[in-house]
Amino acid sequence: MVSKPPVGDPVQDAPQVTPPQHAAAGLPAIGHTLRIAQEQMGLRRTARTLLKVNQKDGFDCPGCAWPEGDKRHVAEFCENGAKAVAEEATLRRVTPEFFAAHPLADLATRSGYWLGQQGRITEPMLLPEGGDRYEPVTWERAFAILAEELRALASPDEALFYTSGRTSNEAAFLLQLFAREFGTNNLPDCSNMCHESSGSALTETIGIGKGSVSLEDLHRADLIIVAGQNPGTNHPRMLSALEKAKAGGARIISVNPLPEAGLERFKNPQTPQGMFRGAALNDLFLQIRIGGDQALFRLLNKLVLETAGAVDEEFVREHTHGYEEFVAAAKEADWDETLAATGLERAEIERALELVLASERTVVCWAMGLTQHKHSVPTIREVVNFLLLRGNIGRPGAGVCPVRGHSNVQGDRTMGIFERPAPAFLDALDKEFGIVSPRHHGFDVVRSIQALRDGEAKVFFAMGGNFVGATPDTEVTEAAMRRARLTVHVSTKLNRSHAVTGTRALILPTLGRTDKDVQAGGKQFVTVEDSMSQVHASRGNLPPASPHLLSEPAIVARTARAVLGDGSATPWEEFEADYATIRDRIARVVPGFENFNARLAADPGGFRLPHGPRDERRFPTKTGKANFTAAPVEYPRVPEGRLLLQTLRSHDQYNTTIYGLDDRYRGIKGGRRVVLVHPEDAAALGFADGSYADLVSEWTDGSERRAPGFRVVHYPTSRGCAAAYYPETNVLVPLESTADVSNTPASKSVIVRLEESASA
Repeated sequence: MVSKPPVGDPVQDAPQVTPPQHAAAGLPAIGHTLRIAQEQMGLRRTARTLLKVNQKDGFDCPGCAWPEGDKRHVAEFCENGAKAVAEEATLRRVTPEFFAAHPLADLATRSGYWLGQQGRITEPMLLPEGGDRYEPVTWERAFAILAEELRALASPDEALFYTSGRTSNEAAFLLQLFAREFGTNNLPDCSNMCHESSGSALTETIGIGKGSVSLEDLHRADLIIVAGQNPGTNHPRMLSALEKAKAGGARIISVNPLPEAGLERFKNPQTPQGMFRGAALNDLFLQIRIGGDQALFRLLNKLVLETAGAVDEEFVREHTHGYEEFVAAAKEADWDETLAATGLERAEIERALELVLASERTVVCWAMGLTQHKHSVPTIREVVNFLLLRGNIGRPGAGVCPVRGHSNVQGDRTMGIFERPAPAFLDALDKEFGIVSPRHHGFDVVRSIQALRDGEAKVFFAMGGNFVGATPDTEVTEAAMRRARLTVHVSTKLNRSHAVTGTRALILPTLGRTDKDVQAGGKQFVTVEDSMSQVHASRGNLPPASPHLLSEPAIVARTARAVLGDGSATPWEEFEADYATIRDRIARVVPGFENFNARLAADPGGFRLPHGPRDERRFPTKTGKANFTAAPVEYPRVPEGRLLLQTLRSHDQYNTTIYGLDDRYRGIKGGRRVVLVHPEDAAALGFADGSYADLVSEWTDGSERRAPGFRVVHYPTSRGCAAAYYPETNVLVPLESTADVSNTPASKSVIVRLEESASA
């Protein structure tokens, strides 16, 4: 039976804490999935919807970007994917009457959990200048307001067009086309906050900012290293691939500051044996200190170099550049410094080396634990060095595997959502549409916030996402957003960003992945690109949540028509009516998409985009080869009496969407304001388990930021480190604390001190 949304915010003052679990999935995952789905959708709708998730004739899960194999299981989804679907396919509704009853001041006091639980938004809404609550607005008036504000700007660069990773290829292509025809490259996206460091490092070293492996490569690998990633919560279907690799003889090393249940044992709910007994995954757990990964890989590289016959000399000679400089730097790696940087024992690193040398096919997977530090780009370059040494790129069963977190974040970038586009892409776009795209670089996420703060940007348009909830330095970001003249959010559900507005604000409700999309040209589908460069269709099967919704492509097309008017020769109306016409244009602009529509029709599973390093060991870098690099080793130095904090997700969470208040695998129930601290560190700082502390971050300019009232949980973290959930701890991350090169917020290495909470 479908339950009603919560009336009040749940009390989170006293979360219950039990020991962390040592296995993921199994019967508890099935039970939790069914309970959440039934609460949101009811029994019949649950069956109708979940059986279409990730199927060739169904819709792509709105959660993570993990790929599907050619043969699909009847239940091709995980617990968190089912939660994401349930929240989108919910029968709960946010109507104009809801907004009439909840003024903006009330919405601003609510938690992200409460806001998300209210349901699907049914009509476009306007917060008028001077108004205290949203009110209904017609679509025509909404687009007129957008046009009025955009046309009034002194420069197109005073507008920001943000994209969330759930945006389809078709909508993303139209949005970047509109922005550039309007005259700006201000196209920040969620990738700026997650895998921008990966893209920066990989583009420099192998010539393409994407992973080089397929599911089949994981299944064939001899060794898989999972670094800075928690697949059991963030990419649960990855556990099935790891299980299959283990069954084929692969070894697995996990490198992480926290032990994670999913990498200890996976109880596959799709097989009877797996559900009850499960499979151990880890062969070696390296419990590294936060930010010590570059030092670890640098020492491993030195040890490989010192081992006779370990280097693939033919590959290095034929396909790489910069080897001598790299060797000179690697020889300087020091055992004592590495042990200090990593917190590991010498025997652990020596055991890792044994596994590395025994492997002919190695894959390294990583996520935010590697990408959100000041030195993230050189860290990932060092991972590439590690793989190049033994020829593990362009070989079956080997390669780089940055695991993307959102369903089409990689596809959006492929479609041109990027503030620093390649000249060749702009040339092709201009030739196809007869426009002149701006060539100067635009603003990424951090620079966009600074532009709003400094009055350089005045209109903020978001295609999905929860910008305010996802970004760092919460107080600075919210103050910056409130300086805008207009904030616009294309959304399915409420989140914190709808409560932090400019002078005027619009909420434009859109179709979700699960919704049928019927336009003038008939029933439509959209496409997405997964984390391994496979492009495929996504077709919703449910009646839309309201007759007043528009699709994302329709919203962009109508915005463009309202803003650009008769001066645009682009056939926006045609694009809205039939998405196949968008794909025809993509095919002529974006390499790898030739015959886009025909290929989708020929193979329901889609097609894989070309990848030079993977397919033919062709590296499109400036040197024409894969580049070794030789950056100095960096790692965070933490003052006495301080801890190094990483922000992370709970198991009842996907990005900033909060499904519940529990973190089942870590033993947390009924609250999110907890900080995980090693018992010996907590004792040294004078904090008993169950005590309450304020987290105070310290930045290099002497400024401090405070997150009050966190329950201290004694937890087996690496020494000197701590962990707490975002978005609650985003307030602690200074806007200026970013990764070199990529400018990604350094949310995984925040120096904090603990102070006794005033509410204790």
